Amino acid sequence: MRISFKLGLSYLMAIAILSVLVNIWGRDICKDKAESKVKTQLSTTVTKLADTSVSNYYDGVGTLGSMRVELSHVGTVVGVRIWLVNSEGTVLVDSSMSGEAPDIDSYDYDIRILEQNISENVIISSAFNEPMLACSEPFTYNYRAAGYICAFMPMSRMNKEASEYIEIMNVGMLIIFAVLFLIFAAIYLYTVIPIKTIKTAAVEYAKGNYDYEMKIKSKDEFKELSDTIEYMVSELKQNEEKQRKFIANISHDFRSPLTSIKGYAEALKDGTIPYENKDKYLDIIQFESERLHKLTSSLLQLSSIDSGGLSLDIKSFDITKVIRSIADAFEGTCRNKKITLKLKFDEPKIFVDADQARIEQVIYNLTDNAIKFSPKDSDIILGVQVKGVKAVVRVKDYGCGIPKESINRVFERFYKSDLSRGKDKKGTGLGLSIAKEIISAHDEEIRVISNEGAGTEFSFTLPIS
Repeated sequence: MRISFKLGLSYLMAIAILSVLVNIWGRDICKDKAESKVKTQLSTTVTKLADTSVSNYYDGVGTLGSMRVELSHVGTVVGVRIWLVNSEGTVLVDSSMSGEAPDIDSYDYDIRILEQNISENVIISSAFNEPMLACSEPFTYNYRAAGYICAFMPMSRMNKEASEYIEIMNVGMLIIFAVLFLIFAAIYLYTVIPIKTIKTAAVEYAKGNYDYEMKIKSKDEFKELSDTIEYMVSELKQNEEKQRKFIANISHDFRSPLTSIKGYAEALKDGTIPYENKDKYLDIIQFESERLHKLTSSLLQLSSIDSGGLSLDIKSFDITKVIRSIADAFEGTCRNKKITLKLKFDEPKIFVDADQARIEQVIYNLTDNAIKFSPKDSDIILGVQVKGVKAVVRVKDYGCGIPKESINRVFERFYKSDLSRGKDKKGTGLGLSIAKEIISAHDEEIRVISNEGAGTEFSFTLPIS
């Protein structure tokens, strides 16, 4: 169910509920308000008349004629019909009759209306042609009940008063409906439209259109969401680009040795290569096979790291002993290139907490890299410094160095600077990536400092036991 439909349904439900409340509960309130107003008006009128005009008449100040004029005037102003009734229930003065004595006595109406202050739906067929609202007020003379002042108003007038209140309330309801519409429209504008914009953008991104621009101008959670999605898309775009490069690099690094192996194998088979030269080309085939094996092993290891399969066996070991063993392993290679490995340790033994096999792999890769890019008759320093609770392992060479534009990319997978690609045809471009992943898995840092033509230093930290 769409949000726009839900908002519309909520708006209609709000109108329906308010309408029901107005027509059921509101009408009763309006009716009570109108009745209270009319009854108060009647009661006030008869009370004043009983206290002034009628008392004056009985005191001999006025006559029935003057009383009739006064009651007629008051009745016209107030909009009611007023009776002056004696104690026996006979009507002495009727404000609606000028100069005539009313012929109405207690037999023409229910005399109980004189005993009640307010009486509704009073029917007096000889005087009124519709139900009336009656209000009676007794008056005394010489401490004796002398009669009553009665005021009559049509019930229809009271209902009309109630209708006017209801009309005012209905106008108010229309204003409320309009305000509600504006509120729901604003909610739609600030919620549904951004959601539709984000949805459209998500569909475009799903199709691979990463350049689609999501136009969210508000500064709220929708803007934060759109920024997050755009960040995610930029990461996907970069990952896709890396994936394309990754596949291209794999294809290149696999194609080259496979072409050599296939070509030389066919040449050996069909006799193109003389038998006496076969050992040379078999060595090449073996070299390329080892290169493929190394590349495959590195890819499998990276795949294991990416899938969360890099489990660490943390234990305490002497890092200086590990470095000495690695230096011994490269002794032959260094002798052939006339490279000297120098070991520098702050202490004879430095114990660290780490996965020994993984750290051996890191130091091996860094040392192998240093030897590849070091010229003859140069030094390579393998060392460990103690800095507080950390041991800093350093591998420094004095070779060709890394170009400034490549320094931030040396840990990328398959990345090789032009210098390294030219000198090292056997390298896979994955050794430094694997080293970084292993050190990161230990929650430590690996850094590189290099000056082109002056050498390179790789260093990483480990916690001291």
